[in-house]
Amino acid sequence: MNTENERSGTAVKVTTNGMIVNIILTLFKFIAGILGNSAAMIADAIHSFSDFITDIVVIVGIKVAGKPADNNHHYGHGKIETLCAAFVGIVLFIIGVEIFLGGLSKILLVINGGKLEQPGMIALIAAVFSILTKEWLYRYTLNYANNLKSDAMVANAWHHRSDAFSSVGTMLGIGGAIVLGGKWAVLDPIAAVILSFFIFKVAFDITYKNTNELTEAAPAKDVIEDIQHIIASTDGVKDFHKLKTRRVGNNIATDVHIQVDMNLTLVEAHDICTEVENRFREKYGNDSILYIHCEPYT
Repeated sequence: MNTENERSGTAVKVTTNGMIVNIILTLFKFIAGILGNSAAMIADAIHSFSDFITDIVVIVGIKVAGKPADNNHHYGHGKIETLCAAFVGIVLFIIGVEIFLGGLSKILLVINGGKLEQPGMIALIAAVFSILTKEWLYRYTLNYANNLKSDAMVANAWHHRSDAFSSVGTMLGIGGAIVLGGKWAVLDPIAAVILSFFIFKVAFDITYKNTNELTEAAPAKDVIEDIQHIIASTDGVKDFHKLKTRRVGNNIATDVHIQVDMNLTLVEAHDICTEVENRFREKYGNDSILYIHCEPYT
């Protein structure tokens, strides 16, 4: 099994495990919301259901991205994973708007003299259970995402944490309503509005990063400097220019013109190019893409 297939298989397995947990958690929260007379918990259950949808998007994206290059996709299918990550970022933003508007409407209801219903203890238990479960899912997914260097999985991990954030607001509102009395149910929407801004920040970061990659933006400055160092420090390379670098999904793609001693034979010049390529792939993986144009140094 090659490295890309192993990576894809692990990513799909981790995301599938998260999807199963999301389905169970959504059903539990929905039942708890009905039995506990908690509109906030029912809304929280709907939020958890959105995780199920994005899990499917990520699984499909990772599977397609893991396919090798073909006649129609000469650079492989890595951009599909980037597209999925950007999609998850947009979904996160929509969820943030939903949480913000829902919380704001409840705050305005209380300001205008309305009252929020006092929920039952089972809804509070469900909120606490949701926080613990989604935080675990966030750490579990993020750990594998960092090891696999998968932006789609990173985005999905933060989607799990956004669910934990919304459950924190639900827990505060339900807990405040139970302990302090019905009027303190306004703590729920206040906390939800505050937490929605954290979700907006994460959604923007994820969407911006992956949209940049889709539009062929160069990678981070430190990555470019590292590539420059690899090329310049290779024995036989006198100079280089026209360096272009971008990401294709999980892989780095680089084009460069290197200059070598004009008195070298074709074989010797080719060996220098091969050494640059080997050092590049050793650092950035065997699936990295590197095109070298060799020129005489004068």
